[in-house]
Amino acid sequence: MKLLTLGGPLAAAGLAALLLSKTTAHSQAPAIAATAQPATTSYCGTTTCRMPTRGVAVAATGPAIEAQSEAAAHPADMVRLPGGRFAMGSAAFTDAQPVHTVTVGSFWMDVHEVTNAQFAAFVRATGYVTVAERPLNPADYPGVPTEQLVPGAAVFTPPTQAVGLDNPLRWWRYAPGASWRHPLGPTSSIVGKDQEPVVQVCYEDAAAYARWAGKRLPTEAEWEFAARGGRATATPYYWGPELKRKGQWAANIFQGDFPNRNTVADGFRTVAPVKHFPANAYGLYDLEGNVWEWCSDLYRPDYYTKSAALNPKGPADSYDPDEPGTVKHVQRGGSFLCSDQYCDRYKAGSRGKGETLSASNNLGFRCVKSAL
Repeated sequence: MKLLTLGGPLAAAGLAALLLSKTTAHSQAPAIAATAQPATTSYCGTTTCRMPTRGVAVAATGPAIEAQSEAAAHPADMVRLPGGRFAMGSAAFTDAQPVHTVTVGSFWMDVHEVTNAQFAAFVRATGYVTVAERPLNPADYPGVPTEQLVPGAAVFTPPTQAVGLDNPLRWWRYAPGASWRHPLGPTSSIVGKDQEPVVQVCYEDAAAYARWAGKRLPTEAEWEFAARGGRATATPYYWGPELKRKGQWAANIFQGDFPNRNTVADGFRTVAPVKHFPANAYGLYDLEGNVWEWCSDLYRPDYYTKSAALNPKGPADSYDPDEPGTVKHVQRGGSFLCSDQYCDRYKAGSRGKGETLSASNNLGFRCVKSAL
C-alpha cells in the first residue's frame, strides 16, 4: 500500500497523490483520510516548506530512451561556467547550515529552464509518458473507489478569500487529467506557450529528458554556484541585497497576500516565459522564482555537516525526518508561489526537496553537462 502523508519540507508544492486512510509503519506523520475527491498536501513556511508526496508506485514505464548525438549535447542555449570555489549554504535556513566552502569543476548549464517546446520534442522522439499521465495501480490504494484512481497532478487553486496558512489543502487540489500538456487540468493547454517552462514533471521525468538530451541534472552545488553568478560576497538574494533590482522585480514570485490575493506586480500570475527577467552575470535566466528546479542530489537535512569539499554529489541515501522512508531529491530556486509572507526559499543558499514521483504546476528543471 502506498501512502500520502503530511510532510516533505520544500519551498512550494510538488505533485499531489490520492489520499489514503491508513498509515504505513515507517510514517510518523498523520495520514489524511480518503475523501470523495483526491486532494493534495503541501506545506510552506518562512523557515521550511513542505511538499506533498505522490504515494503511488506506477507500473507503467516509458520506452527505452537513447541519448542524442554528442553534437546535440552542446546546443546554443547552454553556457560554460568556469567552476571554482564558493561559500555554499545559508545561515538563515537550518538545513542549509553550516555554510561551507565547496569547489566545483567547469560545466555547461542550460541558459534557461527546459521549455514546453523542448520537452515536446523529447516526447515526440521517444514516446515517453510522464508519471502524471500513467495509470494508477489499484493495489496501491486499498479502500479507495476505483473511479478516483485516475492520472492527474497537483494544481495551485487560490481561495476566494483570506484563509489560515496552516492547511495547504485550502489552495491545492488534485486535478484529474493534469499533466505537462495540461498543467492546470484537462481544459488547460500549452498551445501557444512553447517558451514557458515545462511543469508537472517529477524527478523521474526530468532525469529521462536529461539522458535523452545527452545531459544530466545539476548537482546541488553546481546549481548554487551558477545561481550566485560569481559574486564574491553573499547577499540575501542571488541578484543582490535588495528584493527589487533598480526598482524592478528581479524574479517571478508571489506579490500580495498569499494565497488568495496575488497583485501580479511582476506581471505574472503563474509561470513566465523563459528569459523574461534579467540574466545573471553568467548569462543564466530564472534561477530564482518561476519554477522549482530538480537537482540530482538526494536530500538529507544534515548533509552539509559532512559534504565533500570537491564536486559534492549529495548523500548516498535520502532522509527527511518529516517523512522517514520517503525518497526525496533536492529542488532549488523557488517558484512563482514563493513569498516572504509565507515561503521564502527562493532566497540565496536555501534548499527545497521533493519526493521522486511528485510534481506540480510550479515545478520544472534545467540540465547541465560536464565540461571536458
